Amino acid sequence: MRALALAVQAIGGLNRLVGNVFSWLAVGVVAICFIVVVQRYLFHTTFLWMQDLYVWLSGAMFTAVAGFALFRDDHVRVDILYRPASTRTKAICDIVGVLIFLFPFMFVVWTWGLPYVQRSWSFYEASQNIGGMPGLFVLKTFILVFAVLIALQGVSMIARAILVLADKEDLLPPAYRYPVEAEEEMPSV
Repeated sequence: MRALALAVQAIGGLNRLVGNVFSWLAVGVVAICFIVVVQRYLFHTTFLWMQDLYVWLSGAMFTAVAGFALFRDDHVRVDILYRPASTRTKAICDIVGVLIFLFPFMFVVWTWGLPYVQRSWSFYEASQNIGGMPGLFVLKTFILVFAVLIALQGVSMIARAILVLADKEDLLPPAYRYPVEAEEEMPSV
């Protein structure tokens, strides 16, 4: 059980590190987008490579931080039944959800993405825009990074759920446990 707890912490730590590093790309996206707009409307000029750059940075950021968002439980889900459920029920839902939905979807992304990325690397694909950025093949690699980080987080979710079902959640630090919903007190009148 300690190995499962260590796996949860290691995968969560990896996604936390990647998420914290790549989330800083948002600052670059905003700065470059601002520069492009200023160039276009004040100086009546533009550089296509800069337009490519902020779109590419956005793509890299969103695919890289997806595992971090799953770690933080920030993904959108219909939680009418999930939120008020007990921790054990949440653990069972997570196992079922990861095995039936997450893993098959990541398998599809990997299976269809790998030849797409390999083809791009085979001729060092660049932007289709004249004067655009080189290195589109690097950006396309983030499709595979996305699939790996999300799948790893799915493994972590299953391991955490197993710990909960075995009443061993105390082996995890608080940041890696299921959040406990505090009951809101009704204001007294």
